Amino acid sequence: MPVVRSSEAVTHEMHGARFVSYAAPRTGSKELCAWRTEIPAGTEGPVHTVTREEILHLLGGELLIALDGRAERITAGDTVIVNSGTALGVRNPTDEVAVLWVTTSVGLEAELADGTRIAPPWAG
Repeated sequence: MPVVRSSEAVTHEMHGARFVSYAAPRTGSKELCAWRTEIPAGTEGPVHTVTREEILHLLGGELLIALDGRAERITAGDTVIVNSGTALGVRNPTDEVAVLWVTTSVGLEAELADGTRIAPPWAG
C-alpha cells in the first residue's frame, strides 16, 4: 500500500497559487492525481479550459469559481465538478488564504485564452 507522507509532497507554484502534490504517477498512482491548492487573498488565476474532469473541494476560505463564464461563490465544504472542456476561472476575493483539495485523472492539461497549453507536473 503506497503511503505518501506529507514530507514527501512536492510543492509547485504557478499564477500566484501553491500546488502541493500528493497522488500522481511519481508517487505510485496509476489513474488519479490529487493535490492541495492554496490560493492567497486577492489572487485571481487565468481562465483556462481543462482537458479532463476535475473535482474541487474547498477545505477553507471562500472563492469565486467561474465555469464557462458563470460565477458562483463557494465556501468551505462545497465541491465543484468541472467537466472536461469547461473554461474555469478561480478568484479569491477575500483577505484569507483559500485551500482546495483537487482530484483529476492523470494527464490533465489546461489551455489558456491565448492558446498556450499547460501540462501541470502535479497532474501527470
